[in-house]
Amino acid sequence: MPVKEKKGVRLEHISKIYQDPKTKADFFAVRDVSLDIAPGSFVTLLGPSGCGKTTTLRMIAGFESPDEGEIFLGGEPINALTPNRRDTAMVFQSYALFPHYNVFDNVAYGLRLRKVPKDEIQRRVTDILKLVELSGMESRMTNQLSGGQQQRVALARALVVEPGVLLFDEPLSNLDAKLRVQMRTEIRRIQQILGITAIYVTHDQSEAMSISDQIILMKQGVVAQMGTPMEIYYHPVSEFVADFIGECSFLEGEVRKADGERVTLDIGGHEVYAECSRTPQVGETVKLVVRPEAIEIRDEGILPGKVELSCFMGSHQYYHVRVGDTLVKITDNCPRNKKIYQAGDTAYLSFQAECAHVL
Repeated sequence: MPVKEKKGVRLEHISKIYQDPKTKADFFAVRDVSLDIAPGSFVTLLGPSGCGKTTTLRMIAGFESPDEGEIFLGGEPINALTPNRRDTAMVFQSYALFPHYNVFDNVAYGLRLRKVPKDEIQRRVTDILKLVELSGMESRMTNQLSGGQQQRVALARALVVEPGVLLFDEPLSNLDAKLRVQMRTEIRRIQQILGITAIYVTHDQSEAMSISDQIILMKQGVVAQMGTPMEIYYHPVSEFVADFIGECSFLEGEVRKADGERVTLDIGGHEVYAECSRTPQVGETVKLVVRPEAIEIRDEGILPGKVELSCFMGSHQYYHVRVGDTLVKITDNCPRNKKIYQAGDTAYLSFQAECAHVL
């Protein structure tokens, strides 16, 4: 199925203001957000409830109008266009399928509205059902389908109109955990085959990490950080970003030396090396972010601590170790032939400088 044209999306200083129904006070659901989404990329708007991600998506779709700023699709300003006149298609959380239509008619609905010839509808629906692996189910009613199959129908219905940009509003939240993993892989596979621009909203950080070219992490209506999954995971710009994306521990230390992108810290009288994307001042107190899988727990190391929790998780041994006043989380991978520390044991922690990041 050919996509007409790869289109980028640009937001210039977009704001959306709502009124609190109780206090009647105005508040920003989205405040002064500027984004540039490249054509053909898969971008995820990620964040906790109320951060503004769904409002941003709905403004791109045309279901909400920005109070400030301009939205461009493929270089064309679209603020004044109604949803049906925008070159976008939305896949909803609720699927929004017609229960009295079969699979074929659900997928064909948008094409019939556009007065597409009957033989072309037949060809395009057949092609898209093959792409989403629903061939042979054309005559099934949607209430005879599983949740995953219904989601595929909703995806096919959005794709068959060949939009320039495909929008997803938490499309997998009604599925069980195993099916969510399967369907997010399918969505990414189809997006890569077609090369379509996709903007995806979720609050699930593992979902965002697994499918995105870029993640836009939002907090209280503003962009907290935008970058590739690896950039955000390894180089968070704030404690909020570090804590939201995966597990981590925060160690406080004093800067002893700052040399380019590497700093030397004093943590409880112990010398620690770490990466830093800024240049802190000598004597400054900073927070060090360390991911659980980056830490080694051994009989000798850099930081002494006391084990408070030791759990066998199959692929790894999971530890909580108290270092001074700080609780450090550790995933010691492939523990079968390693020493297993028990609660109450003293152990030492080590990590490489490039695996620790100073905020």
